[in-house]
This record gives sequence, structure tokens and C-alpha cells, in this order.
Amino acid sequence: MQPGDIPTASVSELPTDGLVLLDVREQDEWDAGHAPGAVHIPLGELPARTDELAQLPDDQPLYVVCRTGGRSARAAAWLNASGWDAINVAGGMKSWETEGRPVVGEHDGPPEVL
Repeated sequence: MQPGDIPTASVSELPTDGLVLLDVREQDEWDAGHAPGAVHIPLGELPARTDELAQLPDDQPLYVVCRTGGRSARAAAWLNASGWDAINVAGGMKSWETEGRPVVGEHDGPPEVL
């Protein structure tokens, strides 16, 4: 799959209800700040953790996010080739934060997008 062939959506195009969001960033990035309700599976662990993906709703797209969109594009390409309906989130969590979407962290203090 070529980069231009990967389904992509901007943060402003994402549904506000029923969003299935997969965050493929590393653990420290996730801990610092992530979207509430997102599922966290780092990019390098995706092939080994497909059983977790199989538990997600299969009647709607799986939106994939990273920091700026590069890793999530690779993940979306792999997921689509493996049978999922995956869409890359353009601009990643940086755009998520810029658009004013909520961010939560796994530590004391305010969440931040790394």
C-alpha cells in the first residue's frame, strides 16, 4: 500500500460519539497524555497483539493515531492489509490537542502530548 492509498481523516472529521481510537505511540508518550477511551498498543507490538484488536467493534472504522501521523500511517497500512478497516488520523495527537479534544495522562500533573 502506497502512502497516498492509506485512508486518512483529520481530527475535525472524526466522530465525537462511538470513536474507536488506537494509539500506537510508545508507553512514555501514552503516559504523558492520550485521548480518553483510546486503546494503547505500540506500533512494534501490533502483530503480537491482534487478539486485543479483535475485541474492538468491527462495525465501524478503527482510527489510528500517533504523535503526528507517521507511525499511525504505517500501522493503518498494516491493519488494512491484515483485514481491518483502519483510518490514519492526520496530524496525530498534536492535531488532537490543537483541535481542543480532551487529553488525559497517567501521572500527576497536567497531561501533555509528547
